[in-house]
Amino acid sequence: MKFDRRNFIRSASVLAALSITELQALAAKSEIHAAGKIIAADDEAYWHNVRQLFPLSKEWTYLNNGTFGPSPYPVIEAVHSGMMDADRDGNYGSYDATPGKLAKFVGADEDEITLTHNVTEGINIACWGVPLKKGDEVIITTHEHVGNCVPWMSRQKLHGIVIKKYTPAPTAEETLARISALINKKTRVIATPHIPCTQGQVLPIKEICLLAREKGIFSLIDGAHGAGMMPLDLHDMGCDTYASCCHKWMLGPKGTGFLYIRKDFRDTVQTYFGGAGSGDDKWDLMTEPPTEGGYAQSGHRYFGGTQANSLYTGVNASIEFIDSIGIVNIHNRIKSLGKYTQDRLLEFGNKVELITPTEERSRCAVNGFRLKSMDNNKFFNTCIDNKIRVRSVPECGLNSVRVSTHIYNNHADIDKLMEVIKKVV
Repeated sequence: MKFDRRNFIRSASVLAALSITELQALAAKSEIHAAGKIIAADDEAYWHNVRQLFPLSKEWTYLNNGTFGPSPYPVIEAVHSGMMDADRDGNYGSYDATPGKLAKFVGADEDEITLTHNVTEGINIACWGVPLKKGDEVIITTHEHVGNCVPWMSRQKLHGIVIKKYTPAPTAEETLARISALINKKTRVIATPHIPCTQGQVLPIKEICLLAREKGIFSLIDGAHGAGMMPLDLHDMGCDTYASCCHKWMLGPKGTGFLYIRKDFRDTVQTYFGGAGSGDDKWDLMTEPPTEGGYAQSGHRYFGGTQANSLYTGVNASIEFIDSIGIVNIHNRIKSLGKYTQDRLLEFGNKVELITPTEERSRCAVNGFRLKSMDNNKFFNTCIDNKIRVRSVPECGLNSVRVSTHIYNNHADIDKLMEVIKKVV
């Protein structure tokens, strides 16, 4: 999807509303193409050009990428183009190229990728598909998003499985030890987030998956905050499944996601949602009795029917956009912003409690904190009053606040939040 003058005319009203000209945006687009070069995390001129490609309101400071990432203009234009292609020419199935693009992006094979609408859908496919019986144990964290909590609790309610919980520790080594201590002969699954939504800690996921494999345990990973935040190689990670989305750190259209199921694990995960593309050609209703067939030898066995041409055209464009900058450059930039956020929060001493680890390998772009002098919901509303978007975190009784920054953010955005904190404390 080329970002040219002809396409950009369609966004003229958006540009006018945001006080950005077509020429400014086109110039920024030409400037950000890194072509494999290393871009310094503190090259503010470069990252300013990146910022120019997002339709973010100048009135608001957006520090909530962990909920969803605003899409840049090339992605928005691609969605428009994908819808026009379908509605003008009757083009069908343009999403067929997306599994291959996603596979390359996350270090997997094309036939290991299932298209989903979000992380929760992917988690449910894996959760309900693995064979478990009454008394089997599943290890999760005390920092789960409801999307990786309710599915397992539902299986507990319906099938009698047992849920064991661990709280992530300040270091990767101690976190791994806490998981190991919960494992026994009844443990069947470790269903853990790569990066918990609550405070953004990067868990030692490769070591967790290795531990699971050595013990004969399934490793089913909630990867909501992995894809787009850091380089991924799911084959190297060694997980059995990895559910992620395209609407957070990948900056893609909302309502798009994917599920990775390791090729050798495919026959372990039963599909319960069948349709066009999910079975082979042996299913035949007209025989007597009807003939049962097999399932697709790809990730397509877990989804069927019509998909959104336009949205997956946008996903393709989001991968191209990230590749044009470089995922390593993006990771370095947002990790630098995360460190800057931590440093500024620590300046408040005991007035502010940072709940995200400062250990190098355990932190990245998301930070959770509490104010000693104000309830988290009240502070959230104070931020809204100051036109700053953060996230209140009631989960797990944390009663904290989460701030998450991406490539469209800068130090000034973080400083604005710190000024509000300063007034409060």
